[in-house]
Amino acid sequence: MVRNLLGVGFVVLFSTAAWAAEPTDILARAKAASGGAAWDAIHSARTRVTLKLGGLSGTAESLDDVRRPRFVDHFELGPMKGAQGFDGTTVWSQDSSGQVRTEEGEDERLGTVNDAYRRALAFWYPERWPAQIEGVGERDDGGRRFHVIRITPRGGRPFELWIDAATFLPDRTVEEAAIETRTTFFSDYRAVGDLKIAHAARSTNGEERYDQLATVQSVEFNVAVAESAFARPAPPPPDFAITGGATSTTVPFELLNNHIYVNVTLDGKGPFRLLCDTGGANVVTPELAKELDLATEGALQGRGVGEKSEDVAVTKVGTVGIGDATISNQVFMVFPLGSLAAVEGVPIAGLVGYEVFKRFVVRLDYENSRLTLWLPTAFTYRGTGIEVPFKFNGHMPQVEGAIDGTPGRFDIDTGARNSLSILAPFAEKHGLRERYQAKVEAVTGWGVGGAARGVLTRGNVLRLGAVEVTTPVMELSLQTRGAFTDPYVAGNVGAGVLKRFNITFDYGNQRLIFERNVNDARRDAYDRSGLWLNLGGGGFEAVDVIAGGPGAEAGLAVGDTIVAVDGTPARELALPRLRDRFRTEAPGTAVKLLLLRDGERREVTLVLRDLV
Repeated sequence: MVRNLLGVGFVVLFSTAAWAAEPTDILARAKAASGGAAWDAIHSARTRVTLKLGGLSGTAESLDDVRRPRFVDHFELGPMKGAQGFDGTTVWSQDSSGQVRTEEGEDERLGTVNDAYRRALAFWYPERWPAQIEGVGERDDGGRRFHVIRITPRGGRPFELWIDAATFLPDRTVEEAAIETRTTFFSDYRAVGDLKIAHAARSTNGEERYDQLATVQSVEFNVAVAESAFARPAPPPPDFAITGGATSTTVPFELLNNHIYVNVTLDGKGPFRLLCDTGGANVVTPELAKELDLATEGALQGRGVGEKSEDVAVTKVGTVGIGDATISNQVFMVFPLGSLAAVEGVPIAGLVGYEVFKRFVVRLDYENSRLTLWLPTAFTYRGTGIEVPFKFNGHMPQVEGAIDGTPGRFDIDTGARNSLSILAPFAEKHGLRERYQAKVEAVTGWGVGGAARGVLTRGNVLRLGAVEVTTPVMELSLQTRGAFTDPYVAGNVGAGVLKRFNITFDYGNQRLIFERNVNDARRDAYDRSGLWLNLGGGGFEAVDVIAGGPGAEAGLAVGDTIVAVDGTPARELALPRLRDRFRTEAPGTAVKLLLLRDGERREVTLVLRDLV
């Protein structure tokens, strides 16, 4: 979101076009229409803009070194602020608390290459950044005609530039990113000296309420450029501590639905049960925000494994506490988790993850359900575990690995209940459905945006760095929108695999340390009922019934409500424990279910069996 938003600033100024017919001829006409030879003298620019996004307002400032493609953007948007930059080699970002991260995900890298190419005016000065330029032809839109070309910068990905056939001024860029196609429209051209500059830009992914708007307030050309301006910033002063002079703190956690829940205090109140997710943002529900008297604002776009977007507000929390550890002045997303509470079967007050993992060395002891936080300066590893280096894919740790010899990049996600989810583009590219003869289709996950569907199968060996995991259950995603359509990621590794280890997350040194535990001796199992159950009125609602599975054979249908299990009323049962039972009890186990359908009750017998 932020890179697209701040990239607008300089794209508004400099992103012009090459078009149908002979692209080089049209490029020359575009240059002439917007300033001609006056561009030749430009070597740097400082741009100040106002921003509007999701009900939030703010400002941004961009500094660009045009001849040595480098840039840095600083922004303030509601309660959020930060920066992002490219020094010619490294992409980095800085969040509201000053924490800095090198951006190494493929989507971010390719997007930044394209930004740098456009900001360098490389379509006019190819010696600055080579690219393949192709004429696409003419297109009509809204009663206007446009010349369109496709440009693929070296090391980047294709994007289109549209230019108005009447004025030869740029009208838009179109770029297909990992999970969306983003179009940026340029308008309100005004003279700045001898140059003609667009002073307004609107960036959209097709969901209008989340459009990003930028309005140029001032432009200065040929400003002084310091080498240090583009460098990754130094780490901020610590905003975290462990009380009493201790160097570590250990707290218990609950493992429910393969999700980690910890008790967390917020502004000294609580504790509240929050889900712990390696790559997740800080989140509280609107109900908890109200209880804490937190001021909220905005309606940003929230997306996850589901195919729908959700509105997300923003707030700030003064103090976050886990055991004896504290973190100060944190930005939190405010998001209604009621639908996810129905999925989980337990109330969810919010989520913590990346912000905790970024500051402390974190050990998840899945064997004993304990979470330990160390001050990074006090941590030394002396065990016999296997170290696996990782890169940051946004907030998520991502490792190089392979599934049955097919290499790829795998996100490590404690917030995923599954074992291994293979993303749809990777599965299609490598013909995995055919290779594994996968035929069992089901709801395989649920998150922000709703349910996720996939086809179930089982792999032989999953490799994560030097770690090998045998016979993991896999879901080959069938999603057409959302996080599982990212073509740059092979798969998402969830707690079904991770809990076979006690894992140390050392974000400062970008390494994971895997120690096998007693769970590793247990064969990975998938739910043996053939049902996806959520909490519903009066019991457990069947929202998915696998065709030909045990549930279907017992006579269950989507919409049925289970009101009792083996004679015990559903209100006296915990849904996570029932799921554990369906996954872990032996094939052949018979379970008596009392169903409610259209006001009538009937009893059926469910016989558990393996589906993969």
